Amino acid sequence: MKTILMILCSLISLVKAQEVINLYQDTIPNATDKSRAFLEKNMPKLFVYTPDENIAKNIGVLVIPGGGYSHIAMDHEGHAVAKELVSNGYSAYVLQYRLPSPNIMRDKSIGPLQDAQQAVQLIRTLNPQIKKVGVIGFSAGGHLASTLITKFKKDYIPNPTHISLRPDFAGLIYPVISMQNDVTHKGSKNNLIGESPSNELVQLFSSEQQVSPEVCPVFFVHAKDDTAVPIENSYRMMAALDKVKVPNTLYVFEKGGHGFGLINKTSDKKWFDAFLSWMSTLN
Repeated sequence: MKTILMILCSLISLVKAQEVINLYQDTIPNATDKSRAFLEKNMPKLFVYTPDENIAKNIGVLVIPGGGYSHIAMDHEGHAVAKELVSNGYSAYVLQYRLPSPNIMRDKSIGPLQDAQQAVQLIRTLNPQIKKVGVIGFSAGGHLASTLITKFKKDYIPNPTHISLRPDFAGLIYPVISMQNDVTHKGSKNNLIGESPSNELVQLFSSEQQVSPEVCPVFFVHAKDDTAVPIENSYRMMAALDKVKVPNTLYVFEKGGHGFGLINKTSDKKWFDAFLSWMSTLN
């Protein structure tokens, strides 16, 4: 019993108490005047998890939960993932982003992306010991992560010191990628760019059409029987990455559907272990 208690205490010590940081201290970009009162109570935030210094890898990972751009699955696609990362020596930052809405944003299509870019900027600014910053996103959070890794050349937020907003690596977990009707998740598309978006807007937020050779390496996870977000989303993004020779890999499940988070109950295989191994191979 004493040995078990010692092990438990050791594991607990690996995870320091989390810190919560508001993404913005003053002006919130793209916010409407009417949204001030709402945003005071619903300020976008970063939940910070810091590993014990004895195992710290000086690598930070931005965690973006999904929810169809209608809500945020903060627990099983956010905090649970951060705890696994931090127990393996990675600093983790769970993003609570603004959900796209014309009531609080002048342009709802770029609101979540602004928050993701602001998060990368904060991680690089506030934590100089962090040498690399990656991102892992789930479902619609995977779409947000995919826009973050493809649109890094344009600053959607104030960035006067030109801090790099390009992630160094990405995990896209059963991600929404495309806004094309034949493959997209309808709810995510409607919430982000509307029910009748222009062809230009559809293309702009279809990440497979925004790939360049400078995009970071990507690790995909998807189940073949995912009916909410078809695996074709990952296939199309992989094909686009292959075309410009960006390294990528897919961890595929035969079954599991959508939204399984860290554990796919239909399989005894753990995709997160494979993701950790993949990260360790990156230069």
